Amino acid sequence: MSPLVMRTLAELVGSFLVCFALYAIGSFGTSIYGANMAFVAVGTALAYAGVTTLLAGVSDVQLNPAVTIAAVLVSRTPVVDAVAYVVAQVVGAIGAGALLRFLLPTSSSIAEKVWLTPAVNGYAEGSVSYSTVNSVGISFGVTMAIAVEVVASLIIVGTAMRLFAAKDDDRRPRDYALLMGVAYGVGAAITYPITGASLNPARATGIALFAQGQGLTAEPLGQLWVFWVCPVLAAAVVSLVMIAAQMAKSAKHGKTVASEHDATVEDAADVNDDRSDQHAYGEVAGEQADAQRDADEGIERD
Repeated sequence: MSPLVMRTLAELVGSFLVCFALYAIGSFGTSIYGANMAFVAVGTALAYAGVTTLLAGVSDVQLNPAVTIAAVLVSRTPVVDAVAYVVAQVVGAIGAGALLRFLLPTSSSIAEKVWLTPAVNGYAEGSVSYSTVNSVGISFGVTMAIAVEVVASLIIVGTAMRLFAAKDDDRRPRDYALLMGVAYGVGAAITYPITGASLNPARATGIALFAQGQGLTAEPLGQLWVFWVCPVLAAAVVSLVMIAAQMAKSAKHGKTVASEHDATVEDAADVNDDRSDQHAYGEVAGEQADAQRDADEGIERD
């Protein structure tokens, strides 16, 4: 297989594993034991860290379209590779959603929506906390959903890009997987009560397709746009900051080189001036010596 095919397969497998783990945590875990923030945050962190460790020798293990888009914008990942990665990530997530839907146990009293509601990403009526906050007259609307998803995605994409830059400098931390897991864990802690912790457009898409039309309070596909727009916006912001920082660094380096060049030219000019002065002094001294010798010869002849 070509390297691109291997990397693309790694993205597909990694996305499938991560998304299935997250769907299982959201559906079985929170449905049976209740929404526990520590459980969700730690589970999310371990899922991403574990899969990243597993596949780190094959690819960058981006696993997230937002990370891939940022990598393209900063010219780390070629466009053709990025398109293959994003398609693989979404297909892997859809495969995970299909498997979860197939495995969900149902009965006359337990419908599929009982399992799917805590695993699906949404806001307002689609929020995992809707029944709790609605009872006291409040709601997690679209504005709050956008705010927390953008902030969490900034943390995740920023961490990934920083670590990729370190790799380019041959200084990539050995604990790369752990650091990415921490970033996703923090992101989950920020967003889970409000949106169900999407953090990843592929993750939101894979479960939304199979939860559509299952009687949830809000149809997932109608709210899916938020979970694509927010991470992509965060990717654009991180990329813009990195590009601006690189331009500033290049400009500073250019000024330093120019200053060194000017100093070298000045030094060379000083050396030439010194040599010219010495040459002129030598000529004058030679002329004086010749005149003195002629005078001496005249005296002797007299």
